[in-house]
Amino acid sequence: MIPPKYSIIVPTYNRIAELQELLPSISNLDRIDHIELIIVDDGSTDNTASWVENYASSYPIHYIRQKNQGPGAARNLGMSIAKGTYFIFVDSDCILPPDYIYKIDTYLEQYHPDAFGGPDTYHPSFSPFLKAVNYSMTSFIGTGGTRGSKKSVTKFYPRSFNMGFHRDVFEKIGGFNALRHGQDMDYSARIYKAGYSVQLIPDAYVYHKRRTSIWKFFKQIHNWGVTRINLASLYPGMLRPIHLMPAILVLGVLVAIIVVPFTSYGNMILIMALSGIAMIAIIAFYQSYKMYASVKISLLSIITLYIQVGAYGLGLLNGMWQKWILRRDTAIGITKNYYK
Repeated sequence: MIPPKYSIIVPTYNRIAELQELLPSISNLDRIDHIELIIVDDGSTDNTASWVENYASSYPIHYIRQKNQGPGAARNLGMSIAKGTYFIFVDSDCILPPDYIYKIDTYLEQYHPDAFGGPDTYHPSFSPFLKAVNYSMTSFIGTGGTRGSKKSVTKFYPRSFNMGFHRDVFEKIGGFNALRHGQDMDYSARIYKAGYSVQLIPDAYVYHKRRTSIWKFFKQIHNWGVTRINLASLYPGMLRPIHLMPAILVLGVLVAIIVVPFTSYGNMILIMALSGIAMIAIIAFYQSYKMYASVKISLLSIITLYIQVGAYGLGLLNGMWQKWILRRDTAIGITKNYYK
């Protein structure tokens, strides 16, 4: 039997509702004969096992379970049994367009990168809040294009929602580490360090739901800020001045609030700060409206953008405090009720 070209590996933990959207999108992929699907259950306590096993009666799935050890261990287990020439990772909160594999296949046949990744975007069925989150997470003003854009302020690091590499990479550098957050960025950094080529496939996008409430979104982004400081201690090049901008903005707002009542220039400082905030809101509204043609989503986009910048800035400051002041080996973000 000829081995598959691609092994799609999906780690999951109590995400049955997400799998119910992801798996049908995988079974509807073009070039379906090129892939094998591996679901690694990281100790789910819901009905994931019975649902996936029932779905596997109509579409072949390699479903394996392990005790709860985190997504890195789940991904490593998936790679250890994968038969494909390339390993592709997608998160359970994603949906794949039918031509996803076709676009990857076409790109690899032409350019032959060792590792690759694609962008994430929204599906028309997503809620207004999820579309607003998509704007803030994919716009240049929100992320600088770092998550999968041709126009990026930093080097492209594939992330686990849409990430792939040749099996030779795994056999040389090993699996993912035990970091709870940022292990995909760490793995991408290790791929670069080992001398492999890494490229963005701009058209190989996934529909990515991300977090579904303001509080969940805040916690996720805050933890990414903390993670950036952890990664910087391992790879100094992963912390650049552009990454510090959210922390600088948060500090600037805090200083302005403290200073304004005690200085004769208080009104001028306040006007300048409010003018800057208003300008960002106008840009966000315009860009979001151009994307969605919806006033509601555009107003929500202003909110999600402010939350994103504020949460990331606070996460950076939290990580700096723990790593640089308290001298902890690893800065820890929000862990209690992280998914609730």
